Formats: sequence, C-alpha cells, structure tokens
Amino acid sequence: MAQAVRHSRIPLCISDPNQPDNPIVFTNTAFLDLTGYTEDEVVGRNCRFLQGKDTTEDSLTALRSAIQNQSVETIEIVNYRKDGSRFTNALQIGPILDDSGNLVFYFGSQLDVTEKRALERRARELADVELVHRLRNIVNVMEVVIKMTAREEADPKVVGSITAERLRALSDAHLHTIHHPYDYSASMTEVAQSTLLAYAPKGQKQFSLNGSDIILPSHLLSCMALVLHELATNSVKHGSLGAETGHVDLNWQIFADKDVEMLELVWCELDGPEVTKPERSSGSKIVSDLIESVGGTLTLDWAKSGLVARANFPLTLF
Repeated sequence: MAQAVRHSRIPLCISDPNQPDNPIVFTNTAFLDLTGYTEDEVVGRNCRFLQGKDTTEDSLTALRSAIQNQSVETIEIVNYRKDGSRFTNALQIGPILDDSGNLVFYFGSQLDVTEKRALERRARELADVELVHRLRNIVNVMEVVIKMTAREEADPKVVGSITAERLRALSDAHLHTIHHPYDYSASMTEVAQSTLLAYAPKGQKQFSLNGSDIILPSHLLSCMALVLHELATNSVKHGSLGAETGHVDLNWQIFADKDVEMLELVWCELDGPEVTKPERSSGSKIVSDLIESVGGTLTLDWAKSGLVARANFPLTLF
C-alpha cells in the first residue's frame, strides 16, 4: 500500500497530529512535483508553508474546522510552489484512525484546478459578453419596431399594443434559444417562424419560408436559432427588415455531400436599402463561429440589393 501511495499520480501528504504542530511525515513524488520542493524540505514541517498572500481566511477557517471536527472535507485554497507561483488547490483532507478509533494521522490530497477555474472564468466572461450583445440587439430591434409602427399607426394605444406584442415575442424567442429541455425537438419551420416573427417589425408579411418541415437534430437546434437571431438583428438594423418595403426569403433543403446529409440554408434580403460590406465583422464573426462549431460552412454575399447568406450544416454530429 505504501508503494502504491508513493507512486500514485495524485499528490498526497500525511501529517502526524500527535506531534507538535502536526508536521508532514510522508509525501509522495506527485506532491513534490506539484509544489517544487524536495522531500527533505517538506517532511517535518506543517503544511502552512504552502500558504501565501492570496490564501483567504475563509479557506483557512474551513481547513481548521475540518481538522477540529475530524471530518473528510474538500476545500479550495490558494497555495504557492517553491518558486513563488500560485495555484488553486482543491484540497481533500481527512483523518486516519486506528482500529480503536484513535486519531493517528491526517491525509491531504491535492488537485491543481487553476486551469479549470480560469476556463470557468473565461466561460462566464464570454457568457456576459453574449448577454450584453443580445440586450443591445433587443434595444436596437425595438427602436426600429417602435419607429415603423408609429409611422403606420396614429392611435397611441395601437402602437403600445403592437410594441408590447413584439417585445413579448422577442423575449420568448431569446429565452427559448437559451434554455430548452435536453430531449426537446423542433422543426426548421418552427424555429424560423418564431425567430422571424419576433424580429420582423411588420410581422408575417415581411418574410417567406420555403423548405420541407424537417425536425432539427438536437446539436443544431440552438445553433440554428442563434444564427437566425444574428441575421435578423443585422437585417433590422441595416437591411431589409428595417425598411418599409423590405422582405426576407428564407429557403432550406437537404442534400448529400460525400454520403453526408447536409442542410443548406439560404437567407436572401430583398427591397431594402442598398447594402455595402461592413467594415466591422463582429456580427458575421459570431455567425461564422457558431456554424463552424457544428462542422458547417458560411458564405456571405453583400450584394447591393441585399445580403445573401448561404450556410451548410451537417445533419449528423461527428
């Protein structure tokens, strides 16, 4: 057992609470590799030498409580290597008792979760950026809806009613995209209809849908909805959906490419303002990244008559 522990890849140390200051009496190679210390520099010392300026009092309080209560606990604590570099340690600590129930040792296993926590923080930051992006889009879309509705309707009550209805549709469409049950399925027509109804200021008469009513595979559902949201947002702000006479034709079909079933989507804007290729590509970059994430491709044709976007999606996730 001692050999197994010594050669384990999980960093581990054992301390003796029956000696003054509960010193470390055993450590394995993985612990030394993680911390950068030699065995002679570790054995005989209390493990607090791993603490530093960013080690929080809350983590130390939790550690003291686990020792006092002789309980097995996992505590996230900032520790430091010999070279001064810090790492976030998911420390599991617990007592080792003899056959009579007497406390003999404490064990501590270490897990460096620094990179994992950094990835989690990055994911939260990206989620925040996406949320801000969506909120700005909603505000921009509603501004166009209100202006176009106000030009057509003289009655303030009618303007308010149409605006409230469109805001509810827009809200429902975004919430539907963010969260749905894992076993939820929807057709291409359903996703396209609900999205464009939420964005088109004049409703159904501003767009047409052409394609078979296929059921989207789960890996495409959120991606497809988000892509349509981005295209519709751009159209409201700069293209056909923001024009009095503007119209969007959305067509899709299934075809085979080297024995792989593909879904082709063509977004075509008509009768809107003259289009020029934008200098900034933040919106199109989002769309392109979304499609590439599921193995698809995207081409954008910034024709003067209106944007034409062609996207191909594999129906099977590899």
